[in-house]
Amino acid sequence: MSTIKSIKQKLAVLNPEKIEILDESAKHKGHEGAKNGGGHFFLTIVSCDFSKKSTMARHRMIYAALGEMMNKDIHALSIKAYTPEEILLDSIH
Repeated sequence: MSTIKSIKQKLAVLNPEKIEILDESAKHKGHEGAKNGGGHFFLTIVSCDFSKKSTMARHRMIYAALGEMMNKDIHALSIKAYTPEEILLDSIH
């Protein structure tokens, strides 16, 4: 199973309405973390589970869901975590 599929599978516990994951590992070849096989990813996730949670709390939820992948398969993860309402407000402006 690909790392992106595994990430999506693990994040399913957060009941996402939308998940986009970009593998940016190729941009980081030769980087220390890449030498051990850990990839660089950019995650955008939309979930009602993030309602009334701070950015830090949302990130903790994501890291908890990913578990051991953060120590093995993922070296770096950039996160944009939104509620559906935040996405709607952002698209209006």
